[in-house]
Amino acid sequence: MIEVVTVTTEQELADAYAVRMRVFVDEQGVPAEIEIDELDEIADHFLARLDGAPVGAGRLLVRDEVGVLGRLAVLEQTRGTGLGAALVRAIEERSRARGLRAVELHSQTQARGFYEKLGYEAYGEIGMDAGIPHIWMRRELVN
Repeated sequence: MIEVVTVTTEQELADAYAVRMRVFVDEQGVPAEIEIDELDEIADHFLARLDGAPVGAGRLLVRDEVGVLGRLAVLEQTRGTGLGAALVRAIEERSRARGLRAVELHSQTQARGFYEKLGYEAYGEIGMDAGIPHIWMRRELVN
């Protein structure tokens, strides 16, 4: 069973960080010192579990009236299960609850199709972030 929660405990936050470290640092080679950053202190964090085990994470920042979805990570063995989409939808719901009008994200270009299937549209130029090509994407929220 897939469960997505807004992080409320230190253990949930530690589990979310552990997922991010496995995906971004161990798997993708992002430097550990930039994965957990000062924005984590002001973000809403989300944790996805599959049958009780932590397997996905993401965060939501607010910039003006727009939510910024970031650090979406799903462990390799659970990709393709709908877990990533469930995380995105939970972050969108939290954005709606906060009265935000849109959600933006800085997608790795290899994940662009995943976000397009969820209604996001790319804009701007492709740029590098942590040595990985990224593009900005946006989805307007309908209340």
